[in-house]
Amino acid sequence: MAQPEEQSPRERWMKLVQDLCVTIICGILVGLGIQLFLTPHQLLSGGIPGIAMIMQYAANWNVSLVYFVLNVPVIVWGWISLGRRFILLSLLSVVVTTITLQYIPAYQVTSDPIMGAIVGGIVIAIGVGYSLRVGGSTGGFDIIGFIVTQKRDFPLGTVLSVLNSVIILFLGFLVSWDVAFYSLLSLFIKGRCIDMIHVRHMKVTAFIITQKSDLMAEELIKFPHGITMVKAYGCYSHTENYMLMTVTTRSELPVLRKRVLEVDPRAFINIVQTAEVVGRFRRVI
Repeated sequence: MAQPEEQSPRERWMKLVQDLCVTIICGILVGLGIQLFLTPHQLLSGGIPGIAMIMQYAANWNVSLVYFVLNVPVIVWGWISLGRRFILLSLLSVVVTTITLQYIPAYQVTSDPIMGAIVGGIVIAIGVGYSLRVGGSTGGFDIIGFIVTQKRDFPLGTVLSVLNSVIILFLGFLVSWDVAFYSLLSLFIKGRCIDMIHVRHMKVTAFIITQKSDLMAEELIKFPHGITMVKAYGCYSHTENYMLMTVTTRSELPVLRKRVLEVDPRAFINIVQTAEVVGRFRRVI
């Protein structure tokens, strides 16, 4: 990502506090989504919470304890592969979710299992998605999905949906296929919502028309992605310009747009959705 502007100690502290608060709220949302919308209908959220819920349904095990214990080896793996800050925020989220599952009893907010699946999927997705946006996760399959998407260019929500579908098969055999299909609906909605909130995998191509080519290239080279510059001619203005093309992610786009306009307020920027990138592309967590 582009080099961040120098922040004062107070700004860094405020950003840390903000990220911690968001992570705590996200952990609570995941726990509430499970206890208020999924558990009353014996639905699954997928991933490690889903495994813990299966053990609760089958053997009446403590869902919060199983959830925390199963997360420990995944967090250790993530510490090795993804870095300390990401895992510390993830650990905080796991602890908050564990406490929420322990002390918030299952309560049936809606009697309709389809509505429970839909709303539960949305609530959990908000918790997962915004936890990812601040640089953490809610643990479990989120960490595994992050490791996979770091090496392969897949949408995170899609990866999580594939991993979670395996859990649904066990629910179908254990409880009923109707309940399994309701859970599958919840997982689909959760995956789509996560992809809408967590946009770091989404690629866009920016075409920048400017006369300040050298200054613009010097600024854009600070981003971790390549830049191609070609000479261009404005048929309407009858002036010579330069066009710089770069592929970036939606999460980096606001910073790129800001830097371009700082260098040349009169620059013309055309941003298009990129369906696929073939070749080397540096992915940023």
